[in-house]
Amino acid sequence: MGQKRTTHSEEFKARVAMEAIKGVQTLSELSAAHGVPPTVIAHWKRQLREGAPEVFRRGPASGARREDDLTTPLY
Repeated sequence: MGQKRTTHSEEFKARVAMEAIKGVQTLSELSAAHGVPPTVIAHWKRQLREGAPEVFRRGPASGARREDDLTTPLY
């Protein structure tokens, strides 16, 4: 039988990706320290860099709009 896939929390992914961006340790060192393949860490790092502009976007949060869409029919 194959090995079961491990799922990591968003907080763990963000922490490891931030460590990779800081560049204090290499991907291989981070991989050994956290038990995650270096290619996965590189992918998380790229996702963090590409998604960073979303943090600074102005306007209502997309979550707030979805909540309004859900609660309006109830009233």
